[in-house]
Amino acid sequence: MGQASRPARVKREQYPFTITGIHTLRHGTAVGAGSEFGPRAASIEEFLDSARADIAVELTTLNPVDGEPAISHIRAAFARRMHVVTANKGPIAHAYAALRNAAVLAGVHFRFESAVMDGTPVFNIWRHTMPGVRVLGFTGVLNSTSKVVVETMERGGTFEEGLAAARAMGITEADGAFDVEGWDSAAKTAALANVLMDAEVTPQQVSTRGITRMTPERLREMNDQGKTVRLVSRGRRTPGGVSLRVRAEVLPRQDLLACTPGSSNLLLFHTDLMGTFGTVSIEPGVEQTAYGVFSDLVSCLPKM
Repeated sequence: MGQASRPARVKREQYPFTITGIHTLRHGTAVGAGSEFGPRAASIEEFLDSARADIAVELTTLNPVDGEPAISHIRAAFARRMHVVTANKGPIAHAYAALRNAAVLAGVHFRFESAVMDGTPVFNIWRHTMPGVRVLGFTGVLNSTSKVVVETMERGGTFEEGLAAARAMGITEADGAFDVEGWDSAAKTAALANVLMDAEVTPQQVSTRGITRMTPERLREMNDQGKTVRLVSRGRRTPGGVSLRVRAEVLPRQDLLACTPGSSNLLLFHTDLMGTFGTVSIEPGVEQTAYGVFSDLVSCLPKM
């Protein structure tokens, strides 16, 4: 066993998970450890019954309209007393309270750390380390694609070239319009509000305006003035309820929200007992998202 593979072998020995089945849209279905892909199972229920897993990992792409089919997949797993780990923000943005309650009734765990900020600790901070602290609001720069588009136009490129660059980095949603029109940020904003502020909202209730009105000329003009644009998510408690919005905001370059370039992201929590504090991810990629899923899997294991 070479040096390069030894760390992976050690981790596998520490966390001996076994994959009992994989169900995909493009490649078909495989059931049983080491099995090859064959025809797709007729339904998610048939697949879950065949896989007979302890934990279902739900990784479908974002649907900001209603969170499906991910919500139905998760419900089907709960019905079979399976824990669920998902990296899909859609179910958290559309049906968090209902899914949380369904998990409690089924006696299983429901984890979703990678739904916001690619596996960087966000929800686990509150699950494990903030007893008695109330979230009064949050401010975040949570969409990487919009920043790459803005930075490309600031350098003289076009909107389309920026979007293509983000696709090449592998950071866009399946539909890049979700990023630049603000739907990805709106879904993350709703998810944060639902989990941390008991808001019970959907992305459609987040006041949203993306970056599609930005032009290279306008961005270069702002750049000359020492300013830039970031797609900023904001949530706050008000006497009338929780107020949520996503906007392309003009910021001084020295502003904390403007200091995370490219795929890096920043989230600030505004609280009653801890003031304002935050978490930041530096140029995350698929590995960080995968680690968030892994950490959730480990949290579902029986405590020794």
